Amino acid sequence: MSDVEAEISSNFVLVTRKGGFGLPTACPSCLPVYLYLRFANIAFNLLYDVTNPDSDHIPYFEYGYYVAFNNEKGGVIETLKQEGIADLDPKAPNTYFSEWLSTKALINTWLATAIEYEIWVASDSSNACKMYFSDLPWLLAKVLYKKQSQAVKRRLGITDANASEREEEVFVFPHGPTSVDALFLGHALFVLHVLPNGKYDEWDESYDSDVKSDRTNGYYDDFLDDLTNVNVGV
Repeated sequence: MSDVEAEISSNFVLVTRKGGFGLPTACPSCLPVYLYLRFANIAFNLLYDVTNPDSDHIPYFEYGYYVAFNNEKGGVIETLKQEGIADLDPKAPNTYFSEWLSTKALINTWLATAIEYEIWVASDSSNACKMYFSDLPWLLAKVLYKKQSQAVKRRLGITDANASEREEEVFVFPHGPTSVDALFLGHALFVLHVLPNGKYDEWDESYDSDVKSDRTNGYYDDFLDDLTNVNVGV
């Protein structure tokens, strides 16, 4: 990297929700942006915004005097591409452009909706509060969780009368799970539960959760370093 490039990249700042669960940011909207920058070998500083936990402008990316917000111009990744900072995506004439486009649509619709549903509707408030509200007073965290949960239910069209029907629609296709759901979950669960053990010796079930978290964190860092071989300022 030249001196000019180094000076430019030193002004790059990615602001996300804070880390947790062995991840640099425990936010499903922030983590893809973090990974995109790592894949693109873009050096940046990572900062956490703990004062606006329920804001939809997080994550945001500061570059010089400009800021790219998550809820503007198609999101941070689209702004990175438009500004010429990082563009990893294929263009229309590419032979696999159509496959890339359909896969992206699947992730941005079904998978994003499924994660949102699990966090704010199907699960109890514990994980959501850890990810978004752990730095706030308990009562305020409960109020914000309730507000966000109701907003997600309205957006997904979930009511007390149709809750069971809407739950089935979280699968890839309507009317319940298919082989596509089984294939995706099979691969995802294998990666999440098995591969970290493959990087290290097997975990003993007697290990407490803190030890497991530390070892998972180490695996995650090694994985990214092996994949991108870049250093990120934090």
